[in-house]
Amino acid sequence: MPPKKAKKKESASSNVFTMFEQSQIQEFKEAFTIMDQNRDGFIDKNDLRDTFAAVGRLNVGSDELDDMLKEAPGPINFTVFLSMFGEKLKGTDPEETILNAFKMFDPEGTGVLKGDEIRYYLMSQADKFSEAEINQMFTMFPLDVSGNLDYKNLCYVITHGEDKEQD
Repeated sequence: MPPKKAKKKESASSNVFTMFEQSQIQEFKEAFTIMDQNRDGFIDKNDLRDTFAAVGRLNVGSDELDDMLKEAPGPINFTVFLSMFGEKLKGTDPEETILNAFKMFDPEGTGVLKGDEIRYYLMSQADKFSEAEINQMFTMFPLDVSGNLDYKNLCYVITHGEDKEQD
């Protein structure tokens, strides 16, 4: 019986590693190593506190750290760490959900939104964007010559991480 459990565990962890490219796994490993301040192979409460201190946040409450640790299914080794990131990254809304949100502002279904209108909505509704954030978005996703934003491509990039190949 124990060999089966070991085999099953190995299979589950290998699935985690297929979620990312090798270069991404290496970056996560570097981040894990930085956070594992005491080098015991696990990220614990003291490691989190030390990590926050290293980036200048000294007043992290014990409850906040406990809440972070509760997000993990158990002790946070590298495999659990990678799984948690995978869940967070894969936890973005599906492309269709994001598209449907944009389509509310595009009743004609053109696939584009007027740049000045999207600027207004993003800066005045819900989690308001700053002027700098809007400018950064329009730098990464420039408006076309008519001043429109191709929201279909934007949604694709949000959910897939790269531009669609142009035919």
